[in-house]
Amino acid sequence: MNDEEVSRWFCAEVLPLEANLVRFLRKHWWEAGDIDDLRQEVFTRMFEQGRRQPPPESALAFMLTVARNLLVDTARRKQVVSIEAYADVDALAIGVEELTPERHHAGRSELRRLQAALDRLPARCREVVQLRKVDGLSQREVAARMGIAEDTVERQVSKGIRALAAALADEDPPQQAGSWAAKLRLNVRKTNG
Repeated sequence: MNDEEVSRWFCAEVLPLEANLVRFLRKHWWEAGDIDDLRQEVFTRMFEQGRRQPPPESALAFMLTVARNLLVDTARRKQVVSIEAYADVDALAIGVEELTPERHHAGRSELRRLQAALDRLPARCREVVQLRKVDGLSQREVAARMGIAEDTVERQVSKGIRALAAALADEDPPQQAGSWAAKLRLNVRKTNG
């Protein structure tokens, strides 16, 4: 494409996505003062890429990929990289192509199955698990709210997570059973400390 065509594409398809880009950069970059420079660099890379080859079908997917790659490059160039920054960059490894309607549907199905398994727990156990694992309250906060001992909270969480793991492992097809059970077993190990 010539510069005029690239400019038209850029103005029509890329610039309207600037807010998405800034949100993405703020979420995944630890130095707020760098955001404007990073945004400008993403735009420059996209414009240059538009000169070399036809524009991609999805400007948003392309922009997020360019931004992710830029963040990875920038983090590597920094002399001192905080552990938080490294973890955030690793979290970006989820590809845009993985966020498909099929994955969205599968995730919703898994959530429904988890809710059904949670609903089958005894009332007190279910409440403890919800407060602890869903609402994120501490063991002490759950104990105070429910008027029970902290060790009771710990036992109920362990019992609930094991029951959920067993229920989900029984319901899952063989190729998926391990993932849910493994995640929930990991939570049990963390809970039991």
